[in-house]
Amino acid sequence: MNRDAAGAIAGASTLVPTRAAGLERLAGFAPRAGREYAAFRNEDRGPGRNDHVSMLSPWLRHRLLREDEVLDSVLGLHAAEDCAKFVEEVFWRAYFKGHLESHPALWQDYRTVLQRDVDRLAADSALASRHAAALAGRTGIDCFDAWVGELLETGYLHNHARMWFASIWIFTLGLPWRLGADFTYRHFVDGDPASNTLSWRWVAGLHTRGKHYLARADNIARWSAGRFAPRGLAEQAPPVDEPELRDRVAIPRAQEAPASGPLVLLVTEEDLHPESLGLDPRRVVAVLGASAVAGRSPQPVAPAVHAFTDGGLDDALQRASTCFGVPTAHLGECTPQAVAEAANATLVTAWLPVGPLRERWDGIGAALAARGLGSAMLRRHWDSRAWPHAERGFFQLRSRIPALLGHHRSHA
Repeated sequence: MNRDAAGAIAGASTLVPTRAAGLERLAGFAPRAGREYAAFRNEDRGPGRNDHVSMLSPWLRHRLLREDEVLDSVLGLHAAEDCAKFVEEVFWRAYFKGHLESHPALWQDYRTVLQRDVDRLAADSALASRHAAALAGRTGIDCFDAWVGELLETGYLHNHARMWFASIWIFTLGLPWRLGADFTYRHFVDGDPASNTLSWRWVAGLHTRGKHYLARADNIARWSAGRFAPRGLAEQAPPVDEPELRDRVAIPRAQEAPASGPLVLLVTEEDLHPESLGLDPRRVVAVLGASAVAGRSPQPVAPAVHAFTDGGLDDALQRASTCFGVPTAHLGECTPQAVAEAANATLVTAWLPVGPLRERWDGIGAALAARGLGSAMLRRHWDSRAWPHAERGFFQLRSRIPALLGHHRSHA
């Protein structure tokens, strides 16, 4: 589940996976990112009626749009105090990414226990039946069943609906939270390993220990414009009780490309704006594109997710070809063998945050080293500045937003 500055999607057809489409949406929304957004952002008006929120998250998640340029656009039209709520929502992405960088065991735990939960479905027919009913939108809870249909059709849910959905899954339906996180991660077109995993943990009461989010029928009715009157929701429930993972580690140091020599650029779904990485076009001899969408889950990932990611990669490769004036190749699935065989020089890529692609990076480096080639992940200044403030709760980062924005704008 991805907490975002992004809102809702009218339908899968509106999700054009190009930078141009994202810029067009940004231009249309930016004038409404101030007090109007703050007043109405929590309303889930239903599919096709949520233009009061930005709908930018599919582009932001893949960095077809960068956070800094989105904020520049909004802050160029609004006083900082008027658009503060929108600015904070954009920084939630930085918070979740940075927090998982400093707590990678949370991702490893999610992957390990998710596989156990999936295996349980084959052994526990009662659990499997309840799980199947939830995935099919046959629970009898009007809002939940409608959100399942909307997610399957559009690849998106309003952020408030995502919180309600997760809460009902955990506390009313009594289903393992990781199975729910897996369902949304493999269907959200803006699905992000950090935002999805940590948002589910927050609802469950695991991110802020003992503080969980319990969906209430009156709250859902109010903020869904009266579309729903859910019955049977758990009115009281304790937070999920799991051992606390104390795993905070230092965020890995940023890497740099070697000072000289040819480079091969690898573009992935983690960062589809290669022309702004600051590489010398004269040194780039080839551009490769690869993804790890299938690596999101041990279960099938929705076709719409594959389509948006592949389309975004094609768009990025086309722009990279224009920028660097070199051949490009879309490799499909990112495997060490495929990348190593396609590279003929030192490989560089935008930073791969904790998630499916990062899991493959060591293998890629080893395969390249076996061919006598080096590799490096290049981290953007935006991440390097924000992530160190995301090691604890969001409010640590929120207090730094004015300074982070001031630093960015003074160096723009």
